[in-house]
Amino acid sequence: MSDVQGDAANKVQHLLDATGLSCPEPVMLLHKKIRELHAGELLQVIATDPSTKRDIPKFCLFLGHELVSTTEDGTTFRYCIRKQQ
Repeated sequence: MSDVQGDAANKVQHLLDATGLSCPEPVMLLHKKIRELHAGELLQVIATDPSTKRDIPKFCLFLGHELVSTTEDGTTFRYCIRKQQ
């Protein structure tokens, strides 16, 4: 999963591919997926819906997860999230 930059690239344990899905589906899938992770694990989310640029950071803020990185490549958005307790 080399799309994550920096040291996190070698440590991502989980992937959520939400490409082609529209709001609210990416965040709904993220909510379900993050419940499966253990605290401290990293999840990479790949999405194409521009609303994720707003929704995923808010999701992390409200639920206390760490948004490690965000990248944008044309119409593809990538997020690296570390699950907190």
